[in-house]
Amino acid sequence: MSVRILALVGSLRAGSHNRQLAEAAAKLAPAGAEVVIYEGLADVPFYNEDIDVEGQVPAAAAELRAAAQGADAFLVFSPEYNGTMPAVLKNAIDWLSRPYGAGAFGGKPTAVIGTAFGQYGGVWAQDDTRKAVGIAGGKVIEDIKLSIPGSMTRFAETHPADDTEVAAQLTEVVTRLHGTIGDVVAA
Repeated sequence: MSVRILALVGSLRAGSHNRQLAEAAAKLAPAGAEVVIYEGLADVPFYNEDIDVEGQVPAAAAELRAAAQGADAFLVFSPEYNGTMPAVLKNAIDWLSRPYGAGAFGGKPTAVIGTAFGQYGGVWAQDDTRKAVGIAGGKVIEDIKLSIPGSMTRFAETHPADDTEVAAQLTEVVTRLHGTIGDVVAA
């Protein structure tokens, strides 16, 4: 049985290092795990209860929810924008938290990782993301963390998949997340 891990990338920038991390995670996923990068976060309108009406949910938001419902786990990649997570990522979390009590995170295992230019690799943003996902109903796996500092220099000429240390860390992250799926379902 293959496990589907939905990757949500909080950077929309072409050439995003967090996007590259997600690509590397997909490439390095162990047998039995498939990491699928969600495309389309830029198209999801800002969350507004007035438009979150059954039968009238905007198509981009409905597609995000459907992809999340079909996932067994989540791997969230967050850069750090002004000390916190990017708005596009928070918006996705807001859409996936609804309807209240029955959101798409639904107790599914979630790991939050990422890279940022600063010396701490975006830990503030990743901590905020873990908090928001947990409140939204995800089962945040607190001991799976990876914050890679100095993204602009570290990945200036090297894709994360070609960085031996990062590739090993990503493989461990995806393998550990994959391993938690049965544990969370059984709990």
